[in-house]
Amino acid sequence: MENSYDLIVVGAGALGAFHAYFALQRGLKVLLLEKDARPMEATVRNFGQIVPSGMAEGEWFEYGRASLATYQAIQAECDLSIRPTGSVYLASSALEMQVLEEKHARYRALGYPSQVLTAAACRQHLPAVRAGYCAGGLRFAQEVTAEPDQLIHRLLAYLVARWGLDYRPATAVREVTAGSAGAGAVDARGRRYAGAQVLVCSGRDFQLLFPDVFAQSDLQLCKLQMLATYPLPQVRLPGAVLTGLSIRRYAAFRACPSFAQLRPDDVDPALRQWGIHLLFKQAVDGSVIIGDTHEYADLADAAALDFNNSDHINQLVLAEARRILDLPDWRIQRVWNGYYAQSKSQEIFQHSPDPRIHIVTGIGGKGMTTACGFAQHHVERLGLSRLPPSAA
Repeated sequence: MENSYDLIVVGAGALGAFHAYFALQRGLKVLLLEKDARPMEATVRNFGQIVPSGMAEGEWFEYGRASLATYQAIQAECDLSIRPTGSVYLASSALEMQVLEEKHARYRALGYPSQVLTAAACRQHLPAVRAGYCAGGLRFAQEVTAEPDQLIHRLLAYLVARWGLDYRPATAVREVTAGSAGAGAVDARGRRYAGAQVLVCSGRDFQLLFPDVFAQSDLQLCKLQMLATYPLPQVRLPGAVLTGLSIRRYAAFRACPSFAQLRPDDVDPALRQWGIHLLFKQAVDGSVIIGDTHEYADLADAAALDFNNSDHINQLVLAEARRILDLPDWRIQRVWNGYYAQSKSQEIFQHSPDPRIHIVTGIGGKGMTTACGFAQHHVERLGLSRLPPSAA
């Protein structure tokens, strides 16, 4: 049958695209269905920082390392916009610096290189950093950045050209089914596709396909606000720049003995209220991306996280940003919202309503760093294989 596949993937964001990639590598016939003309959700609305250093030690750190290796391997064949610019965490106090030094020792034991930087070395590496903010830093030269508004589109084109992916954008799926003959999907125009397995990686949109599963899950929605300056070619801001708020927020640092001494009350209550977590990255056009914020709502109240972008919250972000960096021009060229789902009890939400149908979503804010490595592991665990010739 022309419309028969070994694997059908619903959703062409990072999770869906990388599941397709690793299935294609196993020789499978793969169909990837995307509701929009171009992916436009969480995968394209982020900083483009690939930072395994921020992941909790163990499973998700290893997914980050695997992702980093795969990004670099694909970049050698096709320009995904991956740049080997490294990342650096800036400590704003002696205690935060102590946490970074402890993390450096832990990563050395894990064979993950890092470099402790003095305050002076930080300012040499990042001349825009204010001396009054920085107590030192920790650099990961092997980490990379990407342009999120380019990466997924280039990856999809690569999968079609190099691996023969059957990719169909602007194809909304209205139903996913399983029966005695296998699994399948029906699109909004009534076209049917048959597959041995179906993976649903459509983010929060999976509620439209499996509303009961969605309603009974522990998923919550997170809304982000991000900003970008006008291009600043006179500023040199290489790689991902993470701050003291990153040290306090990221799971990686909780394993450090001194982490428990970091007091929440030392952070401005307004920053805590809106989940403000300062990150910076200079895009290829020279603009500096600044953010971000985190507002959460359970599914029943998700409508409260609307499309509005609060200037009050943006001003809180900018006030903290000015405390960290000295930029020659703080005018903002654009602002935008991002949304992602995350599980309150697990690192990622997985549910199989049928042995041939698998929902994978709710990876939270770590998708750019870990979705690739997780997809590689998940495809191996599912043991996906080709349909017999008679079934195709």
